[in-house]
Amino acid sequence: MKQLLCFLILLAAACTGQNKSQNPPPADTVRVVLNIKAQLGEGAIWNQEENLLWWIDIEKGMLHKYNPVDGTDKEYPMGRRIGTVVPTISGKALVALEDGLNFFDPATGDLTFITDPDASIPDMRYNDGKCDPSGRLWVGGMGMGSDNRNKASLYRLDHDLKTNKMLDSITCSNGICWSPDKTKMYYIDTPTMKVRVFNYNDNSGEISSSKILVEIPQGMGAPDGMTTDSEGNLWVCMWGGACVACFDPETGELLRKINVPAANVTSCAFGGKDLKTLFITTASISMSPEVAAKYPLAGNLFAIDLDVSGVPAFFFSDK
Repeated sequence: MKQLLCFLILLAAACTGQNKSQNPPPADTVRVVLNIKAQLGEGAIWNQEENLLWWIDIEKGMLHKYNPVDGTDKEYPMGRRIGTVVPTISGKALVALEDGLNFFDPATGDLTFITDPDASIPDMRYNDGKCDPSGRLWVGGMGMGSDNRNKASLYRLDHDLKTNKMLDSITCSNGICWSPDKTKMYYIDTPTMKVRVFNYNDNSGEISSSKILVEIPQGMGAPDGMTTDSEGNLWVCMWGGACVACFDPETGELLRKINVPAANVTSCAFGGKDLKTLFITTASISMSPEVAAKYPLAGNLFAIDLDVSGVPAFFFSDK
């Protein structure tokens, strides 16, 4: 809980930008698909091989697999905090636990340790991450202590299981995704209140020429998880903003807003057979009694059917 309070303090102190859209479109609303009251729901990713939504509850250390057809949700306890999960080509999972990266076999429950590049840094845990179009894992960290500003890094785990530090001086590594044409990478360090865009080389996995694409409008919340749709638009979850905001990938203009009846909206992923259902995770922790009373559905899993599709998730190449 201590690290979450520190995180909220950082968010309150962060600078906010101005809304680039003078007349943003009206907001859409969502439905509850899983009434579960997660403490810190996160890491939504659609596994198109299983037709299941994988997601996590960080604080409970739980990996979930949700089946939207029959509404069932299977739980896999990790025994400590889990920051992100991605499927692997071999049919397993790659999980970023608070003490390192591991392969996880859902069939047996076995964890196989890979590496912990932040092992020497106290009060640090891994947070959001995804695989790039070539199946390399990108995962970053966040500090859990009282003095955590600019102490985290963003790493790339290659197919040979070697890690490369790609960015440093990060406070809370969050949303990361790539353009459909594989030439851009988008990235969020939450307290900066910005979405940055990099030139991305899919062959080498290198990034360059960073610039600010979006400055989050004042009052919208702080940027958390993020995904792209098939048209390249960015869908950004807003911690403290009770919404998912859609931005133009070229201009940064606010195109659309999805209202969510939970204050802290954490991650989203397109799923379903046609990839036109946006699944959204939320958190029930770090709310005042007044906010908790206003958002009794906080922590649930939500969804909304849209007129645009997502792109298939990239799996880690472990073969």
